[in-house]
Amino acid sequence: MIRFYAALACAKIIYFVMKILRHKGGTSFIGMSVLKICPEFLKYCSKYVQKSITVTGTNGKTTTSGLLSHILEIGSNNVIHNTKGANMLTGVANMFALGIKPFKKYKYAVIESDEAYLTKLYDYYNADYLLVTNLFRDQLDRYGELSTTASFIQNAIDKNKSLTLILNADDPLVTNFGKNRNAIYYGIEDVEYFSNTHKNLSAAPTEVFNCVCGEPLYYDKQFFAQEGHYKCDSCGYTRPEPDCKGFIRLYDDHSEIKVMWNNTEYNFRLNLVGLYNVYNALGAIACAFANGVDYEIIKQGVESYKSIFGRAEKRVICGHETLIQLIKNPTGASEVLKTVDLNSHIIVAINDNYADGRDISWLWDSDFEQLKNAKSICASGIRANDVAVRLKYAGVPVEKININENIKSAIEEFNKNAKEGEKLTILPSYTALLQINKMKF
Repeated sequence: MIRFYAALACAKIIYFVMKILRHKGGTSFIGMSVLKICPEFLKYCSKYVQKSITVTGTNGKTTTSGLLSHILEIGSNNVIHNTKGANMLTGVANMFALGIKPFKKYKYAVIESDEAYLTKLYDYYNADYLLVTNLFRDQLDRYGELSTTASFIQNAIDKNKSLTLILNADDPLVTNFGKNRNAIYYGIEDVEYFSNTHKNLSAAPTEVFNCVCGEPLYYDKQFFAQEGHYKCDSCGYTRPEPDCKGFIRLYDDHSEIKVMWNNTEYNFRLNLVGLYNVYNALGAIACAFANGVDYEIIKQGVESYKSIFGRAEKRVICGHETLIQLIKNPTGASEVLKTVDLNSHIIVAINDNYADGRDISWLWDSDFEQLKNAKSICASGIRANDVAVRLKYAGVPVEKININENIKSAIEEFNKNAKEGEKLTILPSYTALLQINKMKF
């Protein structure tokens, strides 16, 4: 315990010094420091929290955990949450190191966790809930194939026998985690489209999944990628009946969600674009209901939530409405590309730093063909030239493609030439997003 308190004190000092020096980083540095001082730091943190909810999966972790944390906070709960999406061990340690105060208890901890680090987190920290959003191919150089990512999560689940799982029923890979476990399922029953853009079918390659028995899965409904209503005619394996059922009306700038929970109907308006964000909201709603949160509080939380940190984040940059949407893998990028305003100026900023994944072959599996009728596009970031080539082969006229590796310069160039009322859409990879968040205009 002496090391634990020494680590806490050290964290406060480092944070104070960084604030004096106006250093804006530190989402992992402080966590790295406390783990050096006290390797079992996370084990001691659990006594400060009454109930812990972990969130993992390929896409939607930050939005789902952020929305859930927002709902719980509206319910007058003390919540600790890694708001900036730093989801490796150092990021989680950073969250606790800066949040914990002597004699203060938190009602909830909502912890976003990287899939590969979840099993390491559970070596030190037992959670009450694990919410799994989806499993898509992502950063092959880090995670390998989907079976490898699934094994990371399964190993973590096996370490924590008391977990209640909250699983996406529409993802056949995710539902496998619920076998012989206490699981709550959420899923979409039906979608009505009131947006021609969002209804577009993606030309991105879809993973072909076989059932655990080895035979193909067939779909009655398929919403995107492998998400849908599936079954195996050979062994009878099928999508589980969701405990939290969503009936969706999808518009250009929002969604209406009717939820059935315990045979009762509840209605929500989600002010985030895209069907992928509906899944994020359903996961958060299911978890909130499972924790006994009142409908009116959940409704207020869903309808007042504002996305952060590049997840459909809306800003005004130099007087122009700007939408920033992170893209990082084929399925996520393809769904985001469906929602892009083709009349806006578009900047696609792709880096290949470690946190992005060195392998950028995912650009060729992403449906950039959705942008072929765009007004103008700038390819930016470390891999700007690769982006430009991909856009050319997607059918974007060469004269509409500009190349500017410097992301800040690309944004400033738009602001310099843009007319009043013109909008900007930025589609960055992860470290490009970090760069943008630090920029001043």
